[in-house]
Amino acid sequence: MNRKDHFRLGLFSANCSGGLAVTKIPERWGATWEENLRMARIADQAGIDFLLPIARWIGYKGDTNFHGSVLEPIPWAAALLAATERISVFSTVHTAFNHPLVTAKQIATLDAIGGGRAGLNIVAGWNQPEYETMGVDMAEAHDDRYGFAQEWWEVVRRAWQEEGVFDFDGKFFSLKHVEASPKPAGGKVPILNAGSSAQGRNFAGRNSDFVFTVVGGPEDGAEIVRSVRSQAMANYQREVGVLTLSHVVCRPSHQEATDYLAYYAEENADWGAVDYLMNLQGLHAESFTKEMLGTMRSRFAAGHGSCPLVGTPDEVAGEIARFAKAGFDGMTLAFVDYAGELEYFVQEVLPRLEKLGVREPALANV
Repeated sequence: MNRKDHFRLGLFSANCSGGLAVTKIPERWGATWEENLRMARIADQAGIDFLLPIARWIGYKGDTNFHGSVLEPIPWAAALLAATERISVFSTVHTAFNHPLVTAKQIATLDAIGGGRAGLNIVAGWNQPEYETMGVDMAEAHDDRYGFAQEWWEVVRRAWQEEGVFDFDGKFFSLKHVEASPKPAGGKVPILNAGSSAQGRNFAGRNSDFVFTVVGGPEDGAEIVRSVRSQAMANYQREVGVLTLSHVVCRPSHQEATDYLAYYAEENADWGAVDYLMNLQGLHAESFTKEMLGTMRSRFAAGHGSCPLVGTPDEVAGEIARFAKAGFDGMTLAFVDYAGELEYFVQEVLPRLEKLGVREPALANV
């Protein structure tokens, strides 16, 4: 994950039923353990760089209760790290629902299992109904949620980096005689934060290795990359990588790709779940602007508001190259069928990206 000369590709949300596709088609992604294991092994052999899960506890209603079934990221990562050899596996952790000392030890254990391949995605929180499910009050102000997340992360960081016993006395945590062993290799793992709001990007610039941010496409994305990097350097003298998210429909012909997109994301979209999800995003999250939410209903059905990569292998590879040219350090991919469609992507798109100079051949990553 820390290579400087490599456009990273990862798979996002495969641990969740439906993945990123809010659809009612019967063959939609079930997110079973068997499906995830097959996907991870394909990705590992192909040289895909990382896997990134979502942490969810209740679904988004509609006819399918989108994301109603979710494999919890910590045990999911443990099993996948044990079953793979090269790929990095992140765990997504909500600060409000997980004690930092427990998380610190869990991630250190994952890093040992994977031989240094674990990563941590920190979520400050936004989903009000899940707070109610957990019996936890959600701070209304975005600043307060990130203030809590900052202190949470300071506890984790100290647990990984400080030798011996220490105390921690903060606004949210008062901890005595803390012991933390084992520690991850080098005292850290790659840190990712989904920073699309001002507060999220500031938190990521201060603490994260990678900012995971929503964009409209490579055009507006180029300015966002420049802004995120310049703010991190100006405010914290830190260099950060910038990633964005996409959904992929790749077929031998453009018509086949657009027909399949229409099939799952228009004719069979779960509009009840789409509208519920978009309403929650508008009420409590700041990942999407009001203008984006007002015009992106179809994109939410197709891929949870992510950027579309739709077309032939040449078209999909060309679009990924545009994101690389815009300055992104990588992006996540999502498919309706993460295993079957990934195989086609690996066979047809990865070689084209290598010819375009976007990525090195997979064997160079060994």
